[in-house]
Amino acid sequence: MARVFITGSTDGLGRAAAASLLKDGHEVIVHARSSRRIPAVQHLLDRGAQCVVGDLAVEEEVRETADQVNGIGGIDAVIHNAGVLNGAALLPVNVVAPYLLTALIPGPRRLIYLSSGMHRGGDTGLDGLDWTGRTTTASYSTTKLQVTALSAAVARLVPNVASNAVDPGWVPTRMGGRSAPDNLELGHRTQEWLATSDDPAALASGGYWYHQRRQTPHPAANDPEFQDALLAQLAEHTGVTLEARG
Repeated sequence: MARVFITGSTDGLGRAAAASLLKDGHEVIVHARSSRRIPAVQHLLDRGAQCVVGDLAVEEEVRETADQVNGIGGIDAVIHNAGVLNGAALLPVNVVAPYLLTALIPGPRRLIYLSSGMHRGGDTGLDGLDWTGRTTTASYSTTKLQVTALSAAVARLVPNVASNAVDPGWVPTRMGGRSAPDNLELGHRTQEWLATSDDPAALASGGYWYHQRRQTPHPAANDPEFQDALLAQLAEHTGVTLEARG
């Protein structure tokens, strides 16, 4: 059984994945943006899940979240599920937070980053981006292209970790809206499979997945030059370097 940390798990795909993993006998650490959101996962805590709290739009709280997770320890997998659709928090939540949590939580052998099919419309330009979130300088598509590239960069730089990105589809969550056409159940199954399965395909790294099938992402996502430029910007902003290691 695995111990899995899931960001943004008080609703939507994150909460659905947490409930499914608990049902399958895994240990789950859920994440709430604030203490006011804990009641949304109380039913999971009653079933044995643990909870950490931190606003991923605030860098200091991201670091505190990493400290809480490290205090629990023994993390086998992280599902970087948290995300926002618009507003100034796009870069901090969708890109900076998964970067920092990847760098600051040692030990997981499996990392899963939530992308989107919309990443193919993202902008590869990195100049003038406000990583602090004081102003809106990137679209949702651009942040999803960046987090897809982050996943591929981790796969390249950290070969002993299975790092993959997942397009969950356009599913009927609070973010996706009630009219979203994709299947909610299928929207979280791939993340769970990548986090826990012994299937050789799930143990591979560097994939971009949609419903347990590998897809071809935007070419920039697998471009080492773009990856390195992105990592350099994030390291400069945070003061934390994602180290290559064998």
